[in-house]
Amino acid sequence: MVDLNVLIQPLLRLCFEAGELICGHYHAPGDSGLRAKADDSPLTHADLDSHVHLRDGLAQLTPGVPLLSEESSAETKAQRHTWRRFWMVDPLDGTKEFVAGNGEFTINIALIEDHRAVLGLLYIPLQKLAYAGIPGSLAARFSTVDGESWERRPLATRVLEDDRGTAAPRSLTVLASRRHRNRQLDACLAWLEAQRGPLQRENSGSALKFCHLAEGRGDVYPRFSPCCEWDVAAGQAVLEAAGGSVLGLDGNPLRYNCRDTLLSADFLAVGDAGNPLWPALLANQRQYATPVSGR
Repeated sequence: MVDLNVLIQPLLRLCFEAGELICGHYHAPGDSGLRAKADDSPLTHADLDSHVHLRDGLAQLTPGVPLLSEESSAETKAQRHTWRRFWMVDPLDGTKEFVAGNGEFTINIALIEDHRAVLGLLYIPLQKLAYAGIPGSLAARFSTVDGESWERRPLATRVLEDDRGTAAPRSLTVLASRRHRNRQLDACLAWLEAQRGPLQRENSGSALKFCHLAEGRGDVYPRFSPCCEWDVAAGQAVLEAAGGSVLGLDGNPLRYNCRDTLLSADFLAVGDAGNPLWPALLANQRQYATPVSGR
């Protein structure tokens, strides 16, 4: 059994290097090379430069372990069902935020084994900050200045206590996507408010919501709008390592590379994994579920 912890330091360095490439484009107005992909999502020079750097670096770090990236070719994506162990990467998660100039973008790297995310790393290029998780082994936040030395701090989700009826009950903090709102999310928020009182809502882009949950800055991140598996896998590993969960509407942890589609199932990412509020919420939400083709 390979000790996955030995991969963390080289992955941090690799993300730092890819992040510097991304930041070079971010700080050079007019150099984005923005164009639309076939699905009308944006693609920039930063996406491609990060993809190439991560692809080559991961091939050197783990020879023979294939890579599934958002920017992989259609031929590569077609081979993925034959893989038991592979890297799942989004070289620039939050391209719309990158283009908008709000800084809310990440690099997502997950190691998938037998359909589970067993290692995850989320890197925020502008902050030179990384969140790493190996469920059962490591949950830590790493910060750097130069990409060589890293300051490490432990990660832990926060407990959601039932403090209703107390003098100053804590509001439930919901982390939500900045760009996605629909009927099911509205129903979810209404149900939570009925159970817990007024909610505190914090919006952010990309995988930052997983980072905030993992360090105890939120309670739940409901996602009922389309995203891809490489948007979620690294965040799931980090969150599980820190004490949380990423659950499908069936109440089970998300699994990867199981369907024809690369779209993720709808999910509920939670900080306090064992709290009874979440199974009740999932039971309520199943009535609103809209199947995605290929699930």
